[in-house]
Amino acid sequence: MSERPWWHGAVLYQVYPRSFADANGDGIGDLAGITARLGYFVELGVDAIWISPIYPSPMADFGYDVADYCDVDPRFGSLADFDALLARAHALGLRVLLDFVPNHSSDQHPWFVASRSSRENPKRDWYIWRDPSPGGGAPNNWISDFGGPAWEYDAATSQYYSHAFLKEQPDLNWRNPALRAAMIDAMRFWFDRGVDGFRIDVLWHMVKHAEFPDNPANPDFHEGLGEMWRVLQTHSTDQPEVHAIAAELRALADAYGERLLIGEIYLPVERLMAYYGAPDAPGVHLPFNFQLIDAPWNARALARLIEGYERALPEGGWPNWVLGNHDRPRAATRFGEPQARVAAMLLLTLRGTPTIYYGDEIGMGDVAIPTDMVADPRELRDPGKGLGRDRVRTPMAWDASPAAGFSTGAPWLPLHDDWPTRNVSAQRNDAASMWRLHRDLLSLRRRTPALALGDWLPVASEGDVLAYERRLGDARVLVALNLGTAYAPFALPDWARALRVALSTVAGDPDPRLLAPNEGMILT
Repeated sequence: MSERPWWHGAVLYQVYPRSFADANGDGIGDLAGITARLGYFVELGVDAIWISPIYPSPMADFGYDVADYCDVDPRFGSLADFDALLARAHALGLRVLLDFVPNHSSDQHPWFVASRSSRENPKRDWYIWRDPSPGGGAPNNWISDFGGPAWEYDAATSQYYSHAFLKEQPDLNWRNPALRAAMIDAMRFWFDRGVDGFRIDVLWHMVKHAEFPDNPANPDFHEGLGEMWRVLQTHSTDQPEVHAIAAELRALADAYGERLLIGEIYLPVERLMAYYGAPDAPGVHLPFNFQLIDAPWNARALARLIEGYERALPEGGWPNWVLGNHDRPRAATRFGEPQARVAAMLLLTLRGTPTIYYGDEIGMGDVAIPTDMVADPRELRDPGKGLGRDRVRTPMAWDASPAAGFSTGAPWLPLHDDWPTRNVSAQRNDAASMWRLHRDLLSLRRRTPALALGDWLPVASEGDVLAYERRLGDARVLVALNLGTAYAPFALPDWARALRVALSTVAGDPDPRLLAPNEGMILT
């Protein structure tokens, strides 16, 4: 393992800072709260944490509208608080990654304030400005991911600026060398402080077609979808020039040693692979693989998906997997807890680097948000479509004390209804809990190199059973997962007959030849 980059054998954990731990009692999580809980990550068994945006922000999109790329928002603390967090994490052997938001800034960022002040301002071209269309109105038909046109008219200068998300999030112009240099400097600022890498927000959005043509209509659009799906983002995302930017960011990261870059990229697998880059111009180390979030949850479909992803990887490309994040429904809601346990075993036994979303390790589900507490701009702009993300960003439950140990004040979003029993403290003492399953999976992975680093090979199975082998040298591990709710026979391969069940997702006497409903098992 010492010959490989640290992230090959690592497990990442996403922290949504507003909702993880609040140290000052204002109901909003903060850096001091995370620092106080760093021992938790060691106890659970993860290797690195990725912290969602902590930069100064008006919070129009809860930190993804950045007003200063080189500071910390007072809601979360200070640079000194971050330095203390980083130092303590490193002392515990943990790595720390930050979010980097390069596609857009806040409209209150000093750069944009200068840019919109006049057409002659030196920073005008740091953002994307266009004249109205010949007939008047927006320059083209591009639609914001949050609904409505992706253009906002500025009466003072008689031009429109581009915004792929909220109008409060103007798009940066990465074709401008000065802007590009300033953003590289911002990333360098954090590398100099010692961060171990970045998750790069909406990487595939960063460059737009130079001629700004209309996007084609989406032939599969229907009213049940969000408005953004009316057109295909052919010209507003995934442009060829983005790969040179990814290569430049990678070169910077590599100059600091083993620093990790993860790209948020929602694209089909064949297009996703381009973000690994080329041998002479490598891209991000891990283009996020979101397939498990949207996959049909049946054994045969998943087997094809995993095999297809493994085949598509470029030479030297390291895989990665996630089950959820701050934008998508939680696993416990999608599957129910019995099958969410199987999904956790899948996530943590596939080849590659997995990322756990905070709270999934205790089986937190989506939380119904009262109308008067809805905060997410996506839900507020397009209500009733199920697009709101507040429900997956609710506070972490640590114990049965008031506010679940998250805060001494009133939490900014409501807790899940069963928090008095669904919390870390309660599950820590329950051998059958979701938390203990995660801890046991991570412990087994850590002491079994074949699970952390071995090859992935399919194993013949039928019906609701998904089976595969992890192999490293002579060491062989078998994983068998029952994705159904009935008992499922499994023909144990000859080579595995001498193996023993190291871990099962259900209680009782496991029999690898007959998997119980919703049972996953690992044989070593």
